Amino acid sequence: MKKRVVSVLLATVTIMGLLAGCGSSNSGDGETKKAESTVDESTEEGKVINIYSWNDEFRNRLEAIYPEVESTSSDGTVTTLKDGTEIHWIINPNQDGVYQQKLDEALLNQANAAADDKIDIFLSETDYVYKYTDADADVAMPLEDLGISPDTDLADQYEFTKQTASDQNGVQRGSTWQCCPGLLVYRRDIAKDVFGTDDPTQIGEKVKDWDTLKATAEELKAKGYYTFASYADTFRLYGNSIDEPWVTSGETVIKVNQNIMDWVEDSKEWLDAGYFNKTVKGQWNDDWNKAMGSESKVFAFLLPAWGIDFTLSPNWDGETGAWAVTNPPQEYNWGGSYIHACTGTDNPKYVKDIILALTADKDNLIKISKDYLDFTNTMSGMREAAKDPEFSSEFLGGQNPYEYFAPVAENIKIAPLSAYDQGCVELIQNSFSDYFQGNVDYDKAKANFETAIGERYPDITEIQWP
Repeated sequence: MKKRVVSVLLATVTIMGLLAGCGSSNSGDGETKKAESTVDESTEEGKVINIYSWNDEFRNRLEAIYPEVESTSSDGTVTTLKDGTEIHWIINPNQDGVYQQKLDEALLNQANAAADDKIDIFLSETDYVYKYTDADADVAMPLEDLGISPDTDLADQYEFTKQTASDQNGVQRGSTWQCCPGLLVYRRDIAKDVFGTDDPTQIGEKVKDWDTLKATAEELKAKGYYTFASYADTFRLYGNSIDEPWVTSGETVIKVNQNIMDWVEDSKEWLDAGYFNKTVKGQWNDDWNKAMGSESKVFAFLLPAWGIDFTLSPNWDGETGAWAVTNPPQEYNWGGSYIHACTGTDNPKYVKDIILALTADKDNLIKISKDYLDFTNTMSGMREAAKDPEFSSEFLGGQNPYEYFAPVAENIKIAPLSAYDQGCVELIQNSFSDYFQGNVDYDKAKANFETAIGERYPDITEIQWP
């Protein structure tokens, strides 16, 4: 089992190298334990807290709410706390796997690193969080070992975020300030032109499930509009609802879920029917960004809070208030940044304090929502925000999106995770994108996926199709 974990976590190193780099082991037998810290309170904390991340999002939020912050250097690389302790921010880009590569190399050296060079905190994303919470890898400490009780300290968090941050034994090894429920975000002007109204309740009825949305797509097409920009826009909804992991723990077989193949079938049908814009091939490219502009004929996007504020808003070149939100055809989650205490940290008390401040303090989380527009990980807080006019959005024409985000968040059932999720999700979309575009046939797309998986994950022995 450990050999398989190594091939995913640190593909270029030996098993013994990984085990040496991970420090003490905690297999997590799944039994209920009290949150009694294994940290020696008399041990002096280190003078440097090393935090690995891929951007300054976490730093900005920590600076906004953590009372121990004194100042930050002009280049953003060092934050000094009131007692003189320094937080060193080690930032590497997510693109092309650079962040994970640099983090994995540092994890390999963790046990032998000097105290002030040890990783204390690192972040992961939902797409690859399980790679780091895996009990056999043991690179992320169980929160209970820090003295944090998931049942009491984190009782107000959305359950699916706690599940996402847990290992295969149910032991929680990370925590997040974010919850990322997704909505359907639509153009008001197009809604009025086609349906005679832009009212979110009435539009919600027209997109309430896939069958209804398909009929609505025909109405949009008849008026010269696309329902969504790309087949990639709907993938998260199908992928979030699979009922078994891509790879079951302890196995080396990828099982492609029927929901994924339903996405392939439906995407081809919708693309051929003209419900997607055929010129938009995937996401995060220039054509997709332009589809969010005022000259676009795209009616809607499926986005979480961060997608509206950091993707849609910057790409919109029309008047403020042109967009609104309503319920999606099914509940889904997209994204989330998880905070992990690294095994071997020499700053466990500070690490505990930071995790609690960022993910367990309701007032802090509400402030983050107000300052940064994050939908934060506190059920009671987000219920309150849903009824609070202070959370209305100028970009959405004064609409309060939390009114729609909150109920979606409470109904999300996250798909079971595996250490192979990121690669499977990326490669299945890449392989069938060629099929959608007519470059290869269906069987060739399947064969290309199998080839790509073999190159990314040499330890996988079989791919089972539904």
